[in-house]
Amino acid sequence: MKSEHIDRPAILAEVNAAFYRYEKALITNDTVVLDELFWHDPRTVRYGASENLYGIEEIREFRASRPSQGLDRALQNTVITTFGDDMAVASTEFTREGSDKIGRQMQTWVKMPSGWRIVAAQVSLMV
Repeated sequence: MKSEHIDRPAILAEVNAAFYRYEKALITNDTVVLDELFWHDPRTVRYGASENLYGIEEIREFRASRPSQGLDRALQNTVITTFGDDMAVASTEFTREGSDKIGRQMQTWVKMPSGWRIVAAQVSLMV
């Protein structure tokens, strides 16, 4: 891929907006927006800190059953890279107040007819 197709400013702005919309929904437990931003497909994968979720239904069930307290976090070292007009990868680290652990999150975003959607995600904690 030619470098002029990587991080086009308009596309990067779109993905940044989607990423930070997801982050706000995550810390406020807005399950409607969280559900909206994942691809509604059985091939969607989300590997969490302690769970492996395959398909949008398992992701929805997880979101509906998880605690809604203690979700605030601070992001650091966030890198979002776009490739062409319809694919991006977002990587970030996060910390939570009262914990020394550093969390890591990666998401693959694809622009669908309905907008930018997460097709794969991974969350882990450094030990």
